[in-house]
Amino acid sequence: MKPFEYIKVTSVAQAISLLSKHQGRVAILAGGSDLFGIMKDRPEGLKFKMPQYLIDIKGIKDLTSIKEQKGSLKIGATVTLSEIASSSPVRDKYPLLVQAASQVGVPQIRNVGTLAGNLCQRPRCWYFRRSVFKDCLRKGGGNCYAADGENQYHAIFGIGGGCCIVYPSDLAPALVALNAKVEIATPKGNRMVPIEQFYVRPEKDVLRENILSPEEMVVAVEIPYPAASSKGIFLKAKERQAFDFAIVSVAVNLTLKNNVVADSRIAFGGIAPFPMRSIKAEAALKGKEVKESLPAACKACVDGAQPLKNNGYKVEATGGILEEALSLLA
Repeated sequence: MKPFEYIKVTSVAQAISLLSKHQGRVAILAGGSDLFGIMKDRPEGLKFKMPQYLIDIKGIKDLTSIKEQKGSLKIGATVTLSEIASSSPVRDKYPLLVQAASQVGVPQIRNVGTLAGNLCQRPRCWYFRRSVFKDCLRKGGGNCYAADGENQYHAIFGIGGGCCIVYPSDLAPALVALNAKVEIATPKGNRMVPIEQFYVRPEKDVLRENILSPEEMVVAVEIPYPAASSKGIFLKAKERQAFDFAIVSVAVNLTLKNNVVADSRIAFGGIAPFPMRSIKAEAALKGKEVKESLPAACKACVDGAQPLKNNGYKVEATGGILEEALSLLA
């Protein structure tokens, strides 16, 4: 690991000031489970450098709470995954978020891993993480080694920009299904962004996973209260059942009226470089009973898939996990 300067702050204003001062050479430290891993891997490339300064935000009290508001729940950036999974307001209103948080890593990871850290982690692609592949697209090079290499865990959607990573967050698909917004602190004040707009597709900028500028940081996530007739579920298929990143995951939130789907939000993880909402599957469900429309929804969710040489199995797995989720909800 390269040497760095450690700076502990007690306010968001301090953190933003330091981010502005040390642009491009600084990283936010909360739980550190992803950050320290990538610093040890040292995957430097043409446009990817290790941070020289780490800003520890765990001392900012405003970021540590889960607050009920009028019509929504606000979760601070440094709330841990264990705290999300055990929170009474979260368990009462958002069981699918509890299911997602409970499936991240192992208890030791969940006890230190944070909400913002899970949403802002870097890709797990081995070509990106290993320093020997300096020409990797996501590090500023001109080659996606996964396209013709070992790609059994890579994307089957959203490869338009040439990069085949999958985004590893479990909380992101759950929050997309719950129609959440991300609160971002900037030098000019805070702004709210729908979580679907928080992530950047490779064709727009292959070097970034999210819209944060070097002067910005996530401070909270706000989730609207669900409709009284809604119910949701999060399922995750993984190679090691004890703990692992998703081969494919799905978050489904349905609003039913007289057993008919009035509204739905379906988001997948593990199959695209971003948490992918399936508008086509949602359209197949709308206005119908779940059991009646289940086959059409499962077919629609893989429409347009472009599997690579070694990951064609993900197409069947994607339809299969949605079928399981809808069957359980029905």
